[in-house]
This record gives sequence, structure tokens and C-alpha cells, in this order.
Amino acid sequence: MLIDTHTHVNFKAFKDDADDVVKRALDSGVWIVNAGTKFETSRSAVELAENYSDGVYAAVALHPIHLFEHRVDLDEEEASFHTDGEEFEVGSFRDLVARSTKVVAIGEFGLDYYRLPKEHDHDAIKQKQKDVMIKHIELAKEIDKPLMIHCRPAEGSMDAYQDVLKILDENYRSPNFEIHCFTGDAPTAMEFVKRGGLVALNGIITFDKTGRSDKVVKNLPLESTIFETDAPFLTPLPHRGKRNEPSYVRFVAEKLAQMKGIDISKVEEVTTANARRLFRI
Repeated sequence: MLIDTHTHVNFKAFKDDADDVVKRALDSGVWIVNAGTKFETSRSAVELAENYSDGVYAAVALHPIHLFEHRVDLDEEEASFHTDGEEFEVGSFRDLVARSTKVVAIGEFGLDYYRLPKEHDHDAIKQKQKDVMIKHIELAKEIDKPLMIHCRPAEGSMDAYQDVLKILDENYRSPNFEIHCFTGDAPTAMEFVKRGGLVALNGIITFDKTGRSDKVVKNLPLESTIFETDAPFLTPLPHRGKRNEPSYVRFVAEKLAQMKGIDISKVEEVTTANARRLFRI
């Protein structure tokens, strides 16, 4: 058994076959946590989870790229979309959580310094992202849910990771969090581990040629590791070029087992236990 701790079958990329995708995952022994990025996608994640008795869960939050109106370029997929910008209405998200026991985390929210809108003041954007991140943390503490944190630094920098660590130190002295889609370096990964958090790895480790993933995987304890797909994005080998889906999380697990030189059954056992403990599922 494996758990895809962060996926988006609630996105439009799956509008025609979401149930088929979920069924493939469940049939292959993969459980799913669908993450919201706006109120509407958060609501759809909850609605999708409610269609299944077990194995499908939801996280709800407002992604930092949706705080401002701008055009978002998705570099890997060579696509883009326009976001109108959205305010984080705490009450609306609180009510969404109250509607369903299938909501297992507040996420994905956090900091994104990689795609800052050119037409806005970058310092103001970063400050708003920090303020909204703290509001998400306050909601999570109030309703006793773990954090699913998005963090993407500026190219060639660890700046957003350093700011996330500072915010956690000042506002969340708890190990109940995961850092989603980790792309930082090994020392930064270990800073999250020191705070008791889990580091989520995905298909990037199957095709990364920079050597950074190798160092992260080598240093990251299995007891601090969870897996995700971030589907429909970041498709792992051997399916690069195709739409990603939760069942492909198995390729991530197999790659990590190969990189660490340990048995895949041990990787499945420990990472699944990590995710189940964090999300209480």
C-alpha cells in the first residue's frame, strides 16, 4: 500500500475521467489526498472524497499564486492560465472542513517566490503571502488539522524555504506538517526534519539531472519521508510527457528504494505509516 499525499484529481485535467483515475489508484493499492488551491477546487476535493467510503481524502486551502490577479505560466507543461485573485475567507474554509470528516489537512498554502506577478510590487506580494500563510496556520491550529505547505523559492535561491522555516518557528511549534513538493537542498530538508515535519517527494526524483535530489534522498531519513504525485503535473519516468495520476506514485517509491538501496516493501511500510500518522487515516 502507498499513499499519494498530494494530488489534484479535483482539477479540470480529470473532468472527464476522475472516477476512473481514482479507481485505478485504489485498485493498485494507492490511497489519495486531493489538495485544493482555491475555494472552488477545495470544495471539489471534498465532494470527490465524499463519493468514496475509504481511501480518498481532501485538503483545503488557498494557494499563494491565487492571491493576486495575474497570468500563471506552468513551465513544465508549457501551459498557462489566468487567475482572478482570491481573498482567503477563513470562515468559508472553516465551514468547508466542518462539512466533512474526509478533510485531513489544511493545504496547499504557503509561499511562492518563483512566479511573482510582474505588474505588482514583489515585497508587497511576499508580505501578503506570509500574512495569509499565518492565517492558514491559525485555522489549522483551531480545528486541529496538520499543515500541507507549498513552498517554491526564487530560481537559484532557498529564500522562500528560509521564510517558511521562520514562520513555523514563530507561529507553529508542532511537528504536524509536511513540506509539499520539496525541491530544495539537503541541508534545508534537514531543517524541516529537525522540526519534526515530513518531506514530500514526487516524480522529480525520477528525472532530476541536477544531482540535488540524489543528495536529498541520501540524507533524508525514511521516517521523515512521504510520497506524492502532484498530478496532473510532474509525471515520473517512465511516463514523462503524459498526464500524471495517483497510481504513478509507485514509480516514485521504486526510485527512492533504488536510490537508497533498500527493499521496496520497507519503503512502502514506513512512508505509508508516516502519512497515516500525519493525516490520521
